[in-house]
Amino acid sequence: GTIEGVDVAGRTLALSVHIPGNVLAGNWKAVVYVDDQSTDEQQAAMLKVFTGQLGGAIADFAALIGEVVAVERAPIAFAVEDGKGTFTIGSFVEAELEPFMGSTGPTTLNDTAFSTIPGAPAFPGKATHYRREESEHGLADIDLRGHNAVQGLFRFEA
Repeated sequence: GTIEGVDVAGRTLALSVHIPGNVLAGNWKAVVYVDDQSTDEQQAAMLKVFTGQLGGAIADFAALIGEVVAVERAPIAFAVEDGKGTFTIGSFVEAELEPFMGSTGPTTLNDTAFSTIPGAPAFPGKATHYRREESEHGLADIDLRGHNAVQGLFRFEA
């Protein structure tokens, strides 16, 4: 799509955040990652949306962030197939998630509080691996295995 006339099709923005308590109470600390194939103009346009400057539903989300501690460029890759997902942000973040399997395939939850993506199924399962190295940005480094996870599919179109 486009943002104020800037073509951002195929570009990706991701956040790595510390949430100090109740997710809806806000005061998150965030590192914003823009994919390394973005131009300066594309980065500026995406940041205007995801910092809430252009209003809309994303502005409500952006209001939860109390501090952006860094904006970085990095390769961002993600894939979800049959509920199994992988996600990487450069060398900073790496996650692998596997869904709980039922008799007919991955367990999915529809129209549930576990999915914050209206109309999209939630895939409950286990994070076989989740690693975040963010101490250089003032966020805690994390290395977890076998913890609960919920993932869903999301595509933002303006």
